[in-house]
Amino acid sequence: MRTGPAGAPAAAASRLRIRPGRWVDGWDPEDKQLWETEGRALATVNLRWSIFCEFLGFVVWQLWSIMAVQLPAAGFDFSTSQIFWLISIPSLVGATLRIPYTFMVPRFGGRNWTVVSALLLLVPSIGLALCVANPQTPFAVMLLVAGLAGFGGGNFASSMANITYFYPAAEKGYALGLNAAGGNLGAAVAQLVVPLAITLGAAASVNLPLGGLIWVPLILVAAWGARKYMHNLSHAKGDLAGSVAALREPHLWIMALLYIGTFGSFIGFSGVFPKLINDMFPAFSSFAVGTAALSLAFLGPLVGSLTRPLGGKLADRFGGARMTVAAFATMAVIALAVVWTLPLGNFWLFLSLFLALFTASGFGNGATYRMIPRIFAIRGHQLAGVRGSGKVDSQRKSSAALGLISAIGAYGGFVIPQVLSASHAAGGNYNGAFYGFVAAYVLMLAVTWFCYLRPGSVMAKGGV
Repeated sequence: MRTGPAGAPAAAASRLRIRPGRWVDGWDPEDKQLWETEGRALATVNLRWSIFCEFLGFVVWQLWSIMAVQLPAAGFDFSTSQIFWLISIPSLVGATLRIPYTFMVPRFGGRNWTVVSALLLLVPSIGLALCVANPQTPFAVMLLVAGLAGFGGGNFASSMANITYFYPAAEKGYALGLNAAGGNLGAAVAQLVVPLAITLGAAASVNLPLGGLIWVPLILVAAWGARKYMHNLSHAKGDLAGSVAALREPHLWIMALLYIGTFGSFIGFSGVFPKLINDMFPAFSSFAVGTAALSLAFLGPLVGSLTRPLGGKLADRFGGARMTVAAFATMAVIALAVVWTLPLGNFWLFLSLFLALFTASGFGNGATYRMIPRIFAIRGHQLAGVRGSGKVDSQRKSSAALGLISAIGAYGGFVIPQVLSASHAAGGNYNGAFYGFVAAYVLMLAVTWFCYLRPGSVMAKGGV
């Protein structure tokens, strides 16, 4: 019997061809025969390597959240404001890069761009090692290299865009959830591993260059694996018109605001958590105790990553808007509790409250993201009578909106450190910033209720 590239029956092989450069023609994941014979296996291989490459992207994206806190101990004379800039600039660059990165997969191919985007991670990793090796490195140079860590943040957009082409609609949500969660875990792993790595063999000092260099071999493995095992899909096409149409939708901007509150809080607090521990608990003056406390910062991004799928699952059952309101209410209460309990000086209480805050943000992250397809489906039905093609428009705009909202939401990783920096500069503490976060969460809760839960509204009737 004639077979295809993976030993598939001829019926499937007649529609699927792999050309030089690992370009795949005839890909159709909705074709059940093709999917079950060889499609699923091919998609799974691409998903695994995509997760690994995106995971390293998040690692690099979060390196400066740890390294910036360690700079004073290594002899760098930077102000609190400058430290916060080093923490926040990777999020600013990464959020901005997510927009063009979304269009790189259709332009160059998923496999090809994954190789390129992985190799680009070498630049901030090696650059960091060179900069932190010399305490005389000018702040402007440090800021530039920290900004290059934004390459890691951009990887999320291209990785998600690539994987969405590989899976049928019935399995797309699960695959994208695994891809996102696997990537987000990179933030936790970076905050666990880097503090330990830079203290290897050091009794009372830090070896900062190791914080960047230890990832170089893994980045090379990721690029090699992507080149050898991943594929380019010839049918993957960008939808610039869909993106432009989505930008005209008021609900895109509403959801972007809500996503800043959920994912932006996750990535923003991931970046500043080590800094907050270092500043709020100066009693950890001993090198060993301080390093141990900082290494616990990884627990925040870890629980935030792991609770994201739960938020999406409960949103499927009870409605994304209800779960998002619950998340914002919880986040507001916890942020208030952080301020009120700080005078106690209890590190373990502080850690517990922040872990609860990360849990709520991850929960809200999943719930908010699940609202988007439903909202645009309702909008499609609303506009169907006017445009005559509402269903098609809603699908295209929803797909584009997912990428754009993920990019805008990532700006929260820049906003949160800057708000904390401004609060410290104004009053010498972070109380003002946390009261501001409480007000923002209450506002976002109200917006969610008014737009998507208000009795009698179209969105509430539609089950958003």
